[in-house]
Amino acid sequence: MKVVAYNIKDYEKELLALANGKVHDLTLISNALNLTTMQYAHGKEVVVVSAEDKLDAPLIEELHHIGIRKIITRSLTTGHIDLIKAHELDIQIANTPHEDQSPKGIAQQTIQNLTLWSVGKCVGKACCCVNNCSNPAKNKKQS
Repeated sequence: MKVVAYNIKDYEKELLALANGKVHDLTLISNALNLTTMQYAHGKEVVVVSAEDKLDAPLIEELHHIGIRKIITRSLTTGHIDLIKAHELDIQIANTPHEDQSPKGIAQQTIQNLTLWSVGKCVGKACCCVNNCSNPAKNKKQS
């Protein structure tokens, strides 16, 4: 998949590259995602963000307009993402909910989400979409 990751810290660069193993086409940007920096997302399929990136409705609309259909947050929380707007525009959202919340674990979870999406599979408990799907892991998380 063609991916741009925003708000990347120096220590994350090597971890994401190692976890990726040259499978996905990753562009790593140290800038936060906003209307000015979203130019780096042109031609990409997925945007990866941090909890520091605020994805409000106007930004999500612009991402959709340039072809982004999937977003991964390198965090447990999704309060910084307008999930309702993403749902309206059919943009899939995933987080990194696994037990290992170390920088290495988050990098591995991010790449795992990309790999699952690249083969047309659900990301399981990492799914943050507001869809009422039949994914047992997601339904268990919502209960």
